[in-house]
Amino acid sequence: MIPSSFDYSAPETISEALKLLAANPAGKLLAGGQSLIPILKLRLAAPTHLIDLGRVPDLHFIAEEGEMIRIGAMTTHHQIETSELLRAKCPLLPKTAASIGDVQVRNRGTIGGSVAHADPAADYPAALLALGAKVQLVSAKGKRDLGIGEFLVDTMTTALEPGEIVSEIQVPVEKKGAGVAYRTLVQPASGFAIAGIGVRLGVSGGKISFARVGITGVASNPYRAEAVEAALNGKPANAETFAAAAKLAAEGVDALSDIHASADYRAHLARVETRLALEEAAANAT
Repeated sequence: MIPSSFDYSAPETISEALKLLAANPAGKLLAGGQSLIPILKLRLAAPTHLIDLGRVPDLHFIAEEGEMIRIGAMTTHHQIETSELLRAKCPLLPKTAASIGDVQVRNRGTIGGSVAHADPAADYPAALLALGAKVQLVSAKGKRDLGIGEFLVDTMTTALEPGEIVSEIQVPVEKKGAGVAYRTLVQPASGFAIAGIGVRLGVSGGKISFARVGITGVASNPYRAEAVEAALNGKPANAETFAAAAKLAAEGVDALSDIHASADYRAHLARVETRLALEEAAANAT
């Protein structure tokens, strides 16, 4: 299908983009377009104005700042996947980016666009929740930072307010010796996760010093598997511990049910993939 007609602008600064957004409240921001363009073609959305952020240089960067790494919202999945800085200092994100879609999608899609779209089966949220990432929002009023769990409200729903733009994602420099893993079972036609698990694991003296587990694709909103984390802390880093903790991966969660997977199957996948991700993270922890 062909989208309904709209005006098009390609601002070159964040300030210009904010002015266009304020002047066109029925407009839409265009990042990589991997979600928005199909929606426009199906006429599930009919914005009067499209504001393309692709020419805003201040949204394209990956930079280390103290114990934090800042990633511009227009950074592509491919750039995250291949970033030497991220591979060395935040390896969970490149591992996750490598699982997204296919090569064409990774070369066009952006981390800011993905986070703002808030698809419950997107890959990044599992990793960002495990990382304790923050999302920076900018508007004419200034900037504000939200934790990723606070930003992602529900299916396709975020804490973005009118006139705001996602400007960057902030992740911590990984702790020395931590092991990380991202595992996903995907729906083959779309590439989206039926269950995706992001894990960070610290191991010291054969015991687990910290654990962070994010899960996507299973519920209407990605979530931290805090019951799994609590069952791991201080325990021996062995197969028995991981198997017991992974049984809690879907505890208290209303799992989704659709043509791709029943609720019971999704919960089962969450448990299986969590166990495998924990074992993989422990294997590469030093």
